[in-house]
Amino acid sequence: MVTATHEASHQLFRKHPEALTPVFEALGLPPPVKTDFHEVSPDATEIRPVERRADTVLMFEPDMGEHFVLAVEAQTKKDPDKAKNWAYYVAYLRAKYDLPVLLVVVCRDRSTAAWATGPFESTVGPWTSQVTRPFVMGPQSVPAITDATVVAQQPALAALSAIVHSQSPRAAAILETVARGLVSFEPDMTKYWFEVVEVGLESTPARKNWRKLMQNVVTHYPGHRTLFEEKYLEGKAEGEAKGEAKGILRVLEVRGLALSDDVRQRITTCTDLDRLNDWLDRSGTVERAEDLFTEG
Repeated sequence: MVTATHEASHQLFRKHPEALTPVFEALGLPPPVKTDFHEVSPDATEIRPVERRADTVLMFEPDMGEHFVLAVEAQTKKDPDKAKNWAYYVAYLRAKYDLPVLLVVVCRDRSTAAWATGPFESTVGPWTSQVTRPFVMGPQSVPAITDATVVAQQPALAALSAIVHSQSPRAAAILETVARGLVSFEPDMTKYWFEVVEVGLESTPARKNWRKLMQNVVTHYPGHRTLFEEKYLEGKAEGEAKGEAKGILRVLEVRGLALSDDVRQRITTCTDLDRLNDWLDRSGTVERAEDLFTEG
């Protein structure tokens, strides 16, 4: 099941692979540069009707150095079946692209992160045919960002830090730091990063705290009912209501019906779209403007 956390993880690494900096540091590689990556299909479905899909698959192709494939998965709880799928992803992508594959798993809590490190083995008797060892980005490996200047320099890593440490005792301090650092950007960029974090926090208690730090902006994640989206939809509904009210008044005026100040105010201040639609439908047949407000 694809959750909001999975989507946030996908968007974060697809658009900002520089958030993988802790992985590259642990591997002894230079910090990743966005231009060295390009997204490839996450579909790992073969001809037979069994669908498998990784969250995000990136190709790392620097001008110099080893090329490899990164498969990124967000994991919110222990799942033995997912461990089996991970082994398949690695084997399939290795065969498809003929390149080494690094599986990166993002976890919010320490117990899930500890489990996700594996190793997950395919063993018969004393013989092991395959071993899957994900690189886990969790509370143990992702730095807790507590410096607003770091947020300004590495917003992708800061957003990941806020999500990964959302269940940490230091979560409130981290969120406050990240929020303070993000407001240093241009408004549109600030709004974007605020929503990335909110969607990633999903149903955690930290999400409520994060919403208190957010401002009223247009949504980048339609359908997830973020604070930004709610405010945006409220404004949109208000605009629709004004349009309906204007249409009702226009019909009544064209028909030559008398419009008192009370009637005008009642129509123009109504925000119930269903009621306004009903009034618009009846505005062409009522004998008096006041009859709009009579039931039936």
